[in-house]
Amino acid sequence: MSIVTITRGSYSRGKEVAERLAKKLGYECIARDILLQASEEFNIPEIKLVRAIHDAPKILQRYFGGSERYVKYYRSALLQHAKGDNLVYHGLAGHFFLKDIPHVLKIRINADIDTRVKEEMARENISAEEALHVLKNDDEERRKWSMQVYGTDPWDSRLYDMVINICTLSLDDAVDIIYGVLQKPTFRTTPESQQLINHLASSAKEQVEKIKSLGTSLF
Repeated sequence: MSIVTITRGSYSRGKEVAERLAKKLGYECIARDILLQASEEFNIPEIKLVRAIHDAPKILQRYFGGSERYVKYYRSALLQHAKGDNLVYHGLAGHFFLKDIPHVLKIRINADIDTRVKEEMARENISAEEALHVLKNDDEERRKWSMQVYGTDPWDSRLYDMVINICTLSLDDAVDIIYGVLQKPTFRTTPESQQLINHLASSAKEQVEKIKSLGTSLF
């Protein structure tokens, strides 16, 4: 019993790794589900939650205002879900929101830029130059968000328990490596670590309920 967070850039094959790993473990695999859950529970357009976790705060505050509350909503939704354990999460900012929980294995998946460009070209039907521009902008926004909110660079390997480069390694190789690490006692849920995640989830829930009770306009 454990939780895995997989962080990746756009088109870095992290989604595929997460899905294959969850299937092998018999765990639930989630990502966008958390956005939808938070969006519905707090009556917030999904796009605002996406941008609150992805875009640099200065941009959000200029156009939308109060982005920090959206981050709290998202974190609360993820923590409520994580209480159930046996979870592979490959969505936004999981390595931040679940970082203090001992039985969470934090993985970073990287892919070479050529592979990412080809994926973007095929998906959006754009040129290699356009695809490279999109990917660089996306990576930079994620980096700015991380730096401004947490003071750390998401490319910093110290944020993760393991960084895997999908280049010479196949997707199945990556899954097998992560699966093997999860067999170690270090990342198994204990009564103490479960109590911790329950406490964090309750505290997060109280925070967002307090925000809701204040009746502050979100739009």
